[in-house]
Amino acid sequence: MLTSFVLVLALVVTASTLVALVALVEETRATEGGAGRPAVSSAARHWVNTWTAMPQLTEPGNMPPPPFTEDRAVLADTTLRQTVRVSTGGERVRLRFSNAFGDTALPLTAVTVALPLDGRAGVAAIEPGTLRRVTFGGRGFATVPAGAQVVSDALDFALRPGSNLTVTAYLAEGQPSLALTSHPGSRTTSYLQKADRTRDLDLPEATPVNHWYLLSDVEVLSGRGTAAVAVLGDSLTDGRGSTTNGNNRWPDRFLDRLHARAATSDVAVLNQAAGGNRVLNDGLGPNVLARLDRDVLSRSGVSWLVVFEGANDIGTAAATPAAQRSVTAELIAAYEQIVLRAHAQGIRVYGATLTPFGGNTMYDDPDGHRESARQAVNSWIRTSGRFDAVVDFDRAVRDPRDPRRLLSALHDGDWLHLNPEGYRTLASAVPLRLFRQVPARLDVG
Repeated sequence: MLTSFVLVLALVVTASTLVALVALVEETRATEGGAGRPAVSSAARHWVNTWTAMPQLTEPGNMPPPPFTEDRAVLADTTLRQTVRVSTGGERVRLRFSNAFGDTALPLTAVTVALPLDGRAGVAAIEPGTLRRVTFGGRGFATVPAGAQVVSDALDFALRPGSNLTVTAYLAEGQPSLALTSHPGSRTTSYLQKADRTRDLDLPEATPVNHWYLLSDVEVLSGRGTAAVAVLGDSLTDGRGSTTNGNNRWPDRFLDRLHARAATSDVAVLNQAAGGNRVLNDGLGPNVLARLDRDVLSRSGVSWLVVFEGANDIGTAAATPAAQRSVTAELIAAYEQIVLRAHAQGIRVYGATLTPFGGNTMYDDPDGHRESARQAVNSWIRTSGRFDAVVDFDRAVRDPRDPRRLLSALHDGDWLHLNPEGYRTLASAVPLRLFRQVPARLDVG
């Protein structure tokens, strides 16, 4: 009888041990992406996007200059070095490269990361001793299928919040097509040079370009309290009028405010904007309703969404009462769709009022039909109750003596886009209290 009891007990212990081992393996895979390091519980840490840029199909005028663009290929035998400013930091990182608009496969031959010299944005040199090789499934190369993206292996690499990161990629074959995925409005200098220079400390002979190509995301393994706010926007969020290599777009200034306070220091800011983008129709890049899943709902760790877009929809619609009534109604319907779709993923949505464009030669019209549409849209944003909160950018930057126009000291000369002081003013108008606590899953009954 005693022998049977000992045997049963041994079997129970063995089964429990096996269950524990299986759980440990699964935890390791979930946390480390298969890297085999059971460092922390997956319940305690998770991946959060710390930098992103909205992928677009590169227009002819924004393609890499010769000899990096040829008749039927781009970036062949080319090293591409880029810097990006991360928002939150961490000890483990991974990269995403996008071929969203490619019509052929994109072969990446080699990729490295490093810290830029003196921590600066837009420089070709890196800090000695910081360069690390990036792998994909344990290999030093990867092929990104047409329309897809590839995620790198997790890499031990310490990043400070708000710091700059250098990513260098080499493409031996290049992309055998001119359908190149990029983010043209980088407001940051990148560098192109022939041959594999991924391990070079500097690229003094490289060709500078103010665009980002191929790289779409940086993620960090983060603590439970870390979460991201994504921003849907157009050129006003992409930073037209800001300083090249200055990182003084309004989302950058907003990040600085968040990280100046302990209660919001773990919030990442993801700038998913592009100049010329629209909510309802394709412009520069797909319309917001088409790109919402890719650019917001699928990003890692997003808990909040700020919607600051619609001026291009109003400005490109005909300046007639009927056309502006129509675009107003369609924008409101689109905002409601964005809220519904984001709430389904547990994301809180904040609506930002549209800023003035009176005096702009393209968007202002003599009879004020577009201004009437802007006012109607802003009234709905403020009063409908559909958004979880309102960010009143219009009130922050308009001229109180002429509310159709921006304050003259805040725009860059065209009465539409802002200058660095204008972007600082926008950032100051965002209530930090909206981001003090990661929201529980919404009850959207």
